[in-house]
Amino acid sequence: MSSADHQLLLSHIRDVPDWPEPGIAFKDITPLLREPTALARTIELLASGAGGPVDAVVGIEARGFILGAPVAYRLGAGFVPVRKEGKLPSDTSAASYDLEYGQATIEVHRDAFTPGERVLIIDDVLATGGTVRATVDLVRAAGADVAGVSVLMELGFLHGRDKLPDVEVSTLLSL
Repeated sequence: MSSADHQLLLSHIRDVPDWPEPGIAFKDITPLLREPTALARTIELLASGAGGPVDAVVGIEARGFILGAPVAYRLGAGFVPVRKEGKLPSDTSAASYDLEYGQATIEVHRDAFTPGERVLIIDDVLATGGTVRATVDLVRAAGADVAGVSVLMELGFLHGRDKLPDVEVSTLLSL
């Protein structure tokens, strides 16, 4: 990514201190989503993390939905939402994981993937790696192949990448 792209994206992300809990600095991407040039460039750069054709793009709830659906459109692929527990209406597979400030469970429809499909996983932030690791495991349990993980930003000090040694991870911003 060029230094101009780096500056464009970074200039549209703000820190919100002590949210959702004291001691957490939330990375707010709503200014980036609001600015058409920054949003379009983000989608293009995230799509480049596919490393080739993909059959499906997974967006992790919730900001991964916002970024993942246009990446799927850009790549000519289908979109699959990975949601918080209890939000999907059909039979699901689930995986639990640790967050930097608690625990959570995500689910995906059992029929979301076909064995052998190439899947790109999209999210906004790679923090502790728990959410992405759980998503990788859900995709693989369904028999699909993870083509890669593409995230807008990585919080390197939380070492989330360490949980993903078997996955190609593309990060636009390292913070």
